[in-house]
Amino acid sequence: MFPRHKTIWVLIISIMKREVRMYLRRPLLLFCLLLAPMICIIFFTTLMEAGLPTNLPAGVLDEDDTQVSRTFLRTLDAMEQTEIVAHFHTFAEARDAMQRGEIYAFFYIPKGLTEQAISSRQPHVSFYTNETYFIPSALLMKDMRMAAEMLGLSITRESLLGRGLTIDRAMGIMQPIVIEKHPLGNPWLNYSVYLTNIILPGILFILTMLCSCYVIGYEWKENHQHSIYRMAGYSQTTVLAGKLLPITLIYSFFILFIDVYLYKYLEFPCHSGLFPMFLTGVMGIMASQGLAILFFGIFIGQMRFSMSVCSLWGILGVSLSGFTFPVSAMHPVLQVLCNLFPLRHYYLIYVNQALNGYPIGYVWPNVLMLLVFMLVPFLVVPRYKVGLLTKKYKS
Repeated sequence: MFPRHKTIWVLIISIMKREVRMYLRRPLLLFCLLLAPMICIIFFTTLMEAGLPTNLPAGVLDEDDTQVSRTFLRTLDAMEQTEIVAHFHTFAEARDAMQRGEIYAFFYIPKGLTEQAISSRQPHVSFYTNETYFIPSALLMKDMRMAAEMLGLSITRESLLGRGLTIDRAMGIMQPIVIEKHPLGNPWLNYSVYLTNIILPGILFILTMLCSCYVIGYEWKENHQHSIYRMAGYSQTTVLAGKLLPITLIYSFFILFIDVYLYKYLEFPCHSGLFPMFLTGVMGIMASQGLAILFFGIFIGQMRFSMSVCSLWGILGVSLSGFTFPVSAMHPVLQVLCNLFPLRHYYLIYVNQALNGYPIGYVWPNVLMLLVFMLVPFLVVPRYKVGLLTKKYKS
């Protein structure tokens, strides 16, 4: 039994060496295996290095031009996400500037604001945002809404103090209940913590599916499927293991690099420890390879069509994983279909383990699903034997 087992590993290693030589002759494949993951890591971690966008350009149209309105504008400009870059004289000028993309929003203070507020006639202020740019507009709207509420409270406070109330009594009337905010998991509201931890593994999963499908189909494209089948001792399982193990090792290294870089160097929250997240990432890589084997096994010999299916599956996995739009708010059919994507289960494990620090018992269904994805190739392994012997490449 032992010599046979040793022979299988010798065959796998010889196929792996053959694969590495093939990589060196295919620059585009080398780019996808080595350069593309590193470029994505550098791009996404530096793109959101500050956490949240700051000093977003905004404008103001102040027709009141009183001490109250100027104080309000200084308060708005002092907020972290807002930078007032333009003062307009007419509404048309402000609207044109926003349409040209020079500003993301502007605040409109009508004439007579202070006079109406002092006489308790409830004046109106307006702010306009360009929702074509959703994130900056949402952040500016939050700042403008907060500043407007602060303006109203400051005028109310001065009126109450003018009537002889103490500062404590006035504050009790204005804000009878004090609200405290405690964001869990990501108390800094850091967009990089929110997005990078899922986007980078998601990109690796897509690249894994594409590269795995390519290296399998390359044998049919070059009409070498018979020779590699003989080289593997007429075992389709040995063929697949030898061809995919180098990709598994390469992308597992990138998973380790991402985890060390995010959780140790950038100090992103990780309550589960580094090893569980690394193990989850490796399982995600192998689950993606399992899907690539499945798709190519269904469309045996059709490399381009199989890679197209892998691309579509990977992109849908990013959309349906739940980190950009909650799964609970999706259509019931999509809520069921989202379980067919490895990234969805990686995301749930990440949230429960790394962010919340829950025990592994809370995520065992997701771990089990990743294992199922790793085992689905056995459904099509018999087709590979037929494909290696009889199927031709179909462009």
